[in-house]
Amino acid sequence: MTIRHRITLLVVLMFVALSAIGGYAVYQTRGSAGEVRKVTEGVVPSALASADLVSQVKDVQLATMTLVYAPDANMVAQAQDELNKKRASLQQALALQDKDAASHAQKGLVSQANDSLQNYFSAIAETAKMKAEGKNELAQAYLFANVAQYRDELEGIVETLRVEKNREKDEAITTLNATLATTTTAIAAVTGIAIILLTFIGALLYRQITRPLSRMQAMMSEIASSQDFTRRVPVGRLDEIGHSIVAFNGMIEKIQESSAQLKQKTADIQAMLQNMQQGILTVIDGAVIHAEYSAYLEDIFETKDIAGRGLMDLVFADTDIGSDALSQVDAAVHACLGEDCINFAFNQHLLVGEISKRMPDGRVKILDLSWSAITDENDVIVRLMLCVRDVTELRKLAAEASEQRRRLDMIGEILAVSEEKFHHFIESSAGFISENERIIRKHSAADHAAIAELFRNMHTIKGNARTYNLQHLTNVVHETEQSYHELRQPDAGRSWDQEHLMRELTRVREAIESYAKINEQSLGRKSKGQANEAGNSGHYVMVAREHIQHTLSMLEQTNAGELQELQSMRDALRRTLRALGSESVRDALSGVLDSLPSLASELGKPAPSVRIEDNGYRLRGEAGGTLNNVFMHLLRNSMDHGIETAETRSAHGKAPAGSIRIEVGLDSGALQITLSDDGRGLALERIRGIAMERGWIGPDDTLSDEAIADFIFRPGFSTAETVTELSGRGVGMDAVRDFLKRANGSIELRFTDDQKGAAYRQFQTIVCLPDSIAVDTLGVEARGEAGALQLDAMAD
Repeated sequence: MTIRHRITLLVVLMFVALSAIGGYAVYQTRGSAGEVRKVTEGVVPSALASADLVSQVKDVQLATMTLVYAPDANMVAQAQDELNKKRASLQQALALQDKDAASHAQKGLVSQANDSLQNYFSAIAETAKMKAEGKNELAQAYLFANVAQYRDELEGIVETLRVEKNREKDEAITTLNATLATTTTAIAAVTGIAIILLTFIGALLYRQITRPLSRMQAMMSEIASSQDFTRRVPVGRLDEIGHSIVAFNGMIEKIQESSAQLKQKTADIQAMLQNMQQGILTVIDGAVIHAEYSAYLEDIFETKDIAGRGLMDLVFADTDIGSDALSQVDAAVHACLGEDCINFAFNQHLLVGEISKRMPDGRVKILDLSWSAITDENDVIVRLMLCVRDVTELRKLAAEASEQRRRLDMIGEILAVSEEKFHHFIESSAGFISENERIIRKHSAADHAAIAELFRNMHTIKGNARTYNLQHLTNVVHETEQSYHELRQPDAGRSWDQEHLMRELTRVREAIESYAKINEQSLGRKSKGQANEAGNSGHYVMVAREHIQHTLSMLEQTNAGELQELQSMRDALRRTLRALGSESVRDALSGVLDSLPSLASELGKPAPSVRIEDNGYRLRGEAGGTLNNVFMHLLRNSMDHGIETAETRSAHGKAPAGSIRIEVGLDSGALQITLSDDGRGLALERIRGIAMERGWIGPDDTLSDEAIADFIFRPGFSTAETVTELSGRGVGMDAVRDFLKRANGSIELRFTDDQKGAAYRQFQTIVCLPDSIAVDTLGVEARGEAGALQLDAMAD
């Protein structure tokens, strides 16, 4: 029987006269019961549901972290499904909260929570997209920056809603208490008026209603104030009060379960952070480290003294960062904390991304630093998050891989050069290096002639390296050549420093020796000196099988009875034997000729055609080095200064690609190699202007074209408009003359037109060397016959 039925029965049977007063008491009692029902069945469950929202947000956070740090696609898919379920659950819970909202404020909070939930899951979707694209580090940074921001915003709104619901619950309980107090007063008044008549009913009412309600009120208040959700209110009967107590105990049980889940999930998140193989910390006001950070940070910095420590002391002490950069980092950190997030965008470039930090035992760690800003709802930076990764081994492996790639590139470059030419290049380069070392040690102060000699030698090494496409060596030599070039410039501020010059020279020597070592050890191609020691060279000459067969055939076909045939055979055999060990002009210049297409491409010009008329002359092996050094400069000059661009040539009715001609002959006891091209000719007007600028001639001096042309052989002379890696440094023809002088040779220019005084004149470059290096494979008679045939063909 319910309380209402008991009171009605007692009033009707025992106190008919006091029915009005009893009715009033019943009214108050029913009102109290309604308030109890409202609290236990309406307000309390709504508050419980709002508390459960916090737990669901934590579930989403845990699922998000599982998604970001999932090692495989299956776990990513599972985490994504879990997120979808959690999102639907949160939306359903918010819909119930909106339905049960008791005020505009609660409805507004539910609306804000829905908006924040949308932003939160949008940020999670962006993070999942980065994860799917393999951008794990960016996804992790985005998780602790934007996703964390929206999570914190949602948690704040949900927490506010929970507080609002708890406030509503507390107000309802207070109202209930007031109602109960009013009911008690009413009952006490009725009891006082009819003390005698209503003694029994008053005692019954007290026992049935007042005492249980007071006990329930006291225990509810005690549980609420102590937050001890393990306690329960005893249920003595199953009437309205008993059902209210059961509902209250159910609410307490759910709160206890939610608290336990929240505690467990918080512990899971902390465990994940503590076991994450990445150092994560946050910087708060004062540029100090927050107490919460990932445990792996202690392994990276090898210290437990982290919390509360200054950022600059922990991260940047004993690093390779200069004092100026350190001050910029410190200023940038202070400029961001507590300020608008735009300050981070303005100062982010000052926050260094990689440092080398020396550990107490002397080891050096390379640390990768990733910065991000954590802002509040007003876009004010409350913290800076720093992710630290130890990339020491990664950088070491990358350096080793880079070195392996460089070594493979060098092997490819070496294999592209014939063994003999490569050995000669190494030997000649070593000679130039030794000569430069002698010059540097000889002069304790700057000397113009010495600097010019240094530059010529280094420029020649670079030119030959470029000819053979030895790219790594070319880069190293270019840096040293640039240093010599600055020494030649008075306004460059460069002074003569023997130690520095020797260090630069040593770097070049080591690069050359590196190529030589790879050639010998990795490719097994011994140098000429080693081959001689092994007995494989010097005593023998390599002869092609076809050559031997041709000679034998010639001997067998000769009629021994005919003196003229024997003499002809003797002469042919002499020429054949003399030609052994020699090489053609084309073979001797093959390295330089093969580099012309690449050179033309760098100059933006078509590759030229090269015609060589050797007239049966071959060269002895010792001439190859000198000719390579000489024609390396001559052919580059021809391509750079002589032959025009395709557009210019086409405008003047020429073929787009230029033409170069090399002719070999003997004259006056010397081997002459003549070089010419179909370019615009020698720029006599510009040469004269440069000579006047440098004070070599006066404005009124009258010089022949030959005298003006001779200025190009002066050290430091160049007609290039700008300085490039190819030209403009004022070295070339003076180096050519010097090389030929060392080989007892000479060089001269010969004009081939009659346009005296013109701005440009066609010319030939004639290189002369001792005739001892030439081998005549045709003979005078054969050459004469060949010439006669050529004249007859021209006449026809």
